[in-house]
Amino acid sequence: MGRGKIKIKRIENSTNRQVTFSKRRAGLVKKAREIGVLCDTEVGVVIFSSGGKLYDYCSPRTSLSRILEKYQTNSGKILWGEKHKNLSAEIDRVKKENDNMQIQLRHLKGEDLNSLQHRELIAIEEGLQNGQTNMREKQAMDYWRMHKTNGKMLEDEHKILTFRMHQQAVDLSGRMRELEIGYHQVQHDRDFISQMPFTFRVQPNHPNLQEDE
Repeated sequence: MGRGKIKIKRIENSTNRQVTFSKRRAGLVKKAREIGVLCDTEVGVVIFSSGGKLYDYCSPRTSLSRILEKYQTNSGKILWGEKHKNLSAEIDRVKKENDNMQIQLRHLKGEDLNSLQHRELIAIEEGLQNGQTNMREKQAMDYWRMHKTNGKMLEDEHKILTFRMHQQAVDLSGRMRELEIGYHQVQHDRDFISQMPFTFRVQPNHPNLQEDE
């Protein structure tokens, strides 16, 4: 008895629907991979689940964007809007500028000069000379700024040292003043003692002296 045909319609049970989606998606990607290898074709598959999740596959030697561009070119259908065209043109312009800058960099390094004309070589030489001049000016400016900074630091250090020396001089002057006052006080005491009468300066301290009198 042969296998009956399965009626193609939406599967109502969510669990069964998810299981069927996973199996059919894996089978579809497998078939796309096989036809790409067996028949040397460019294959791209884009799948969105019912929940909006993206699944895609593309042949290893190409990309989905290239496949879509080829589809647009061969089918005549417009897939990209004006905004995308402007963005694509801007990307192409940046790539071209980058390529030109790479070529100029090689020329400045002295590479690939045989294909250049005489005026192009002169322009490169002038560019190198201008670059050296700018570099020297920048180095001179950096040196001047460094020298100015060092001079400012030395000036600040000089001010600090001057202030400290002034403080030390003030402290030393105060100490000398204290020593001078102390010296005069001692000298005054000595003069006062020397002017006292002798009887006030010498008192009998022997107990028998007063008794004998």
